[in-house]
Amino acid sequence: MLDLFSDSFVRDPYPWLDRLQVEAPVHYDPGTGLWLVSRYDDVRQVLLAPTLFHPDNALHAVTPLPVAALRVLARAGFRLPSALANNGTPSHPGLRRTVTRFFNAERVAAAVPVIQRVAEDVLDAVRQEIDATGCCDLFGSFAQVLPCRVLMELLGVGGVTPATLIRWSDASLELFWGRPAQGRQLELAELVGEFYQWLSDAVRGDAAPPDSFIGALSFHRLPDGEPLDIETAVAACFFVFIAGQSTTGQLIATVLRRALTEPGLWQQLPGRPGLAEAWVEEVLRREPPVTTWRRVAARSTELGGVSIPDGAQLLLMLLGSGSDPKVFPRPERMHPYRPNVRHHLAFGAGRRRCPGASLARAEAAVALQVAASRLSGVRLEEGGSEPSMLGLLSFRAPLDVTVSR
Repeated sequence: MLDLFSDSFVRDPYPWLDRLQVEAPVHYDPGTGLWLVSRYDDVRQVLLAPTLFHPDNALHAVTPLPVAALRVLARAGFRLPSALANNGTPSHPGLRRTVTRFFNAERVAAAVPVIQRVAEDVLDAVRQEIDATGCCDLFGSFAQVLPCRVLMELLGVGGVTPATLIRWSDASLELFWGRPAQGRQLELAELVGEFYQWLSDAVRGDAAPPDSFIGALSFHRLPDGEPLDIETAVAACFFVFIAGQSTTGQLIATVLRRALTEPGLWQQLPGRPGLAEAWVEEVLRREPPVTTWRRVAARSTELGGVSIPDGAQLLLMLLGSGSDPKVFPRPERMHPYRPNVRHHLAFGAGRRRCPGASLARAEAAVALQVAASRLSGVRLEEGGSEPSMLGLLSFRAPLDVTVSR
């Protein structure tokens, strides 16, 4: 029986996804109450029909929160009104434009030297650890740290350490997309409450300059001309800070680990311009960090030949869509120069496509290029066991990328 949180599914979801695509491409899963949509065309159809399939459930907690955890969040004033990922109201386009302005092509191009500088700085410490101990875990020391530091610099965020932001962000993912026990939910709620309070203080304060990310949200106006309320501004920050660091860190970890296991690739990267970018794109197709996303059917409809009831909760299998053999021949093969690789749905599609897609691509490519150049002689340290994996409903990545000399 399919269990989306089981160790077997998290470690190797592809046999399950292949079977779903062949036997039940639109499948009701009684364990989660979700309709699993696994074929590329069906996933894309849902993404491109926002008036028929609403985003309202995108940030709902997968595991119901106990009263004790809800009280912790309530004390912090925690609320996530419609802002970005969960916003199906008329306020979404304008708010999205405000956010996207900080991640457009011009800003990403200008950010590449920043990414390069931060990557080199972080890898200097990694190199020192490898020289001193013989090994280093690139997940915690590099993949997570790089996007957090870059995001803080690009958005003008201060007053908190990268380690704290990473801890808060990871706790948010686990609380809302995981299956933690009640005791663990309480611990996570404390961290998420701290995160929310810090964001609220930052948005309410007058220290953020108008040209900063938080400053831009403070000056944003809704369609009726009213200023954006504090709670919605905080909700937008909450989503952007998590997506901009945790999910990008997960992408970098996957990119590094897959590159280190591909014969000869690590050695080719420093001398082949464009190879890092091509590899990142192929990893996004086959192993995106955001593996699924949710939608709600606004009315009864038909999808993939299956009748979907009004209010049905859909789980779009982004991971499966990139491995659909009808769109990507021999999907199990890592082919960096696959002709249609950019057609993948790792960042969504249409008007709700991830606004930070270009920055995430740039960070992952620079991270891979610089790591292969600075750590040319390293190899992946397997130790005879599979790496620990992050296995949340919508997020999957290796939690261990230990290399040695």
